[in-house]
Amino acid sequence: MECNIAAGIETRKAAPSNLAQRIIAQTSKGYHGPAILMLEDGTVFYGRACGASGTATGEVCFNTSLEGYFEVLTDPSYAGQIVTMTYPQIGNYGIDPADVQSAYPGSPERGASTPALRGMVVHDMCPTPSNWRSAISLPEYLKRTGIVAIEGVDTRALVRHLRDNGAQKGIISTEVFALAELAQLLEQAPSLVGENLVRTVSCDEPHPYTAADLPANHAFASAPAPEQAHYRVVAYDCGIKRGILEGLVRVGCELTVVPWDTPAEDVLAKHPDGVFLSNGPGDPDAVEETYSQVEKLIGKVPLFGICLGHQMISLACGAEMEKLKFGHRGGNQPVMNLISHRVEITAQNHGFGLVFPSLGALVPELSGGVSEHPADGDLRFWVERGVAPVVENERFGRIRLTHVNLNDGTAEGIQLLDQPAFSVQYHPEAAPGPTDAHYLFTAFTRLMDGDADYLNIDIAKDRLAGWVFATE
Repeated sequence: MECNIAAGIETRKAAPSNLAQRIIAQTSKGYHGPAILMLEDGTVFYGRACGASGTATGEVCFNTSLEGYFEVLTDPSYAGQIVTMTYPQIGNYGIDPADVQSAYPGSPERGASTPALRGMVVHDMCPTPSNWRSAISLPEYLKRTGIVAIEGVDTRALVRHLRDNGAQKGIISTEVFALAELAQLLEQAPSLVGENLVRTVSCDEPHPYTAADLPANHAFASAPAPEQAHYRVVAYDCGIKRGILEGLVRVGCELTVVPWDTPAEDVLAKHPDGVFLSNGPGDPDAVEETYSQVEKLIGKVPLFGICLGHQMISLACGAEMEKLKFGHRGGNQPVMNLISHRVEITAQNHGFGLVFPSLGALVPELSGGVSEHPADGDLRFWVERGVAPVVENERFGRIRLTHVNLNDGTAEGIQLLDQPAFSVQYHPEAAPGPTDAHYLFTAFTRLMDGDADYLNIDIAKDRLAGWVFATE
């Protein structure tokens, strides 16, 4: 009886006053009951429910994109996470299901193209969208797909807390408000580190993806794919985004998408012109079944990796990974391209990163005469010198650092100089985000063509490729 009384008191503490509830009920938002967010360190935020009812646990992170909330919501790389949107109002242009980013084909446990994230945190959720493409409001979509969400949170305070203290586990609930019980549930939740989340978002069987699969209602903005595909590509699905599939098809690739743990021998038996390694969620060290196959593929076929795919190539080369304090998530991450000496504004979503010095010792004659890695690990050292350093890797020869994050000096891209392979840590498909990095899809086709200088591309011109407005 005492527990029930205590729980009732906690619920009343979480809920707005009766007067506030009556006022909210008269607005277009309506009143949907209280919700609570608790972090692993005991920090608590109270708010209002704006999605499905229930309780969800996951790693709390934040995304700094100003738009594209639906693409963020359906990005499989967010499996196991609770996403905080830093832009104050979310949902004001609604949702068009054609923009979904999950390419997950569906299973008995989870439906096709459904969100993989655990929960969502926003400051203000808009229930009455206004846009000619909108088919459903964001709150209604969250309810239909079972995603627990909370609004009314001071997201500025939450983001500052995560920046200062690092990403950490959290719990959202619309039904449990006793802090001791929430803390117990949170303690029992698994950590993101060491957990293989890729297996939860990858396809079970190989399947094709061709120009016929491109969404017809994107034709108002996207240029058509080539009438004839020029490259046969096998794409490892580690949680692949639909926008990335579309980007590959639009540069002339005919894709066979395969599960995350497909043996290298099966891939090579398809005689592909190239192999693509996709984005995906969680701890890259836990995805050994993929990077062990990548090690067998390097040198046998041209390789291109994005995000987790970049980490798979790096691990195949014997590199170490590090857990970033709060990760890179958003559509406004500045990256220096050490080859072109131009800055790219990029879309990113990852919480782990490559420790570049772990790939090998520097080759001084190819690294501006420098023989030692910067002691503090800040790779902006190379940006200041205008040098793309090269290391000698024990497994695959020379490897060049090609891209550096200008916010924190972490590695964003590498190129194997003695093998046909390259990778970047960010997302070039602009879903959501800028188009600065579109050239990477073009670079992949040039690599498959045998062009040794495949990364030497005018990125300012190529960023318009694939879009209708490029020809207007």
